[in-house]
Amino acid sequence: MITDPPIAVDYHCHLDLYPNFEKEFSHCTSAKVATLAVTTTPKAWPRNKELGDKSPHVRVALGLHPQLIAERAGELGLFERYFTETRFIGEVGLDASPRYYSTFGEQKRLFERVLQLCADAGDKILSIHSVRAAREVLNCVELLFAKSSSRAVLHWFTGAPADAKRAADLGCFFSVNEQMLAKPSARRIIEAIPPNQILTETDGPFVQSKGHPVKPGQVNGAIEALSKILNYSLSQTQKLILKNLAELEQHA
Repeated sequence: MITDPPIAVDYHCHLDLYPNFEKEFSHCTSAKVATLAVTTTPKAWPRNKELGDKSPHVRVALGLHPQLIAERAGELGLFERYFTETRFIGEVGLDASPRYYSTFGEQKRLFERVLQLCADAGDKILSIHSVRAAREVLNCVELLFAKSSSRAVLHWFTGAPADAKRAADLGCFFSVNEQMLAKPSARRIIEAIPPNQILTETDGPFVQSKGHPVKPGQVNGAIEALSKILNYSLSQTQKLILKNLAELEQHA
């Protein structure tokens, strides 16, 4: 139970990919940043869980990244073994970009298995990757989550506005970062979805700010960009994101 409420939300960050990731867990706690620490492979789960259990503000997610399926598909059994230890799942999903398209069939098989587990469990929150695969991801989510209370958060969504609207109608949330919102297409996506289904993220350390990887919880740039698109004040936008987080985690 969190007795010290968060003041910011970073709902997709790779804490374990920073040079001193133990320090980053501590930073998220002291800075009161509600952080979803995603993992890319089940083998990373035990150490991340150990650190996450010490923090009231870090949620650790069990992941199997689609870009790693060629090397990590054999870890599905390990994923299933750890699955009951967490409410949070990520990073999972599909990637149809040229570099990873050769494994797309295997990606889909594993993603559908993950979604089936989450649909059956009924209490999971997923952070989902959907590069060049928005419609395929939404087809899978719609099919398997139709009668489930598990919820999907689309991380760094780059689909068409029509896909964004469809996702919103399915109840998906969206985690957005500074780099995503810097693109003109982002406005069309944000305008296609309800404000109460938006969260902030950093996707650190992959997103750069002023030539350096963003730090966990460094979401001010995303807040500023969102406030301009939504025509909200910074304070209104911050309150909106915190309210959305509470709504997502309460009703999943």
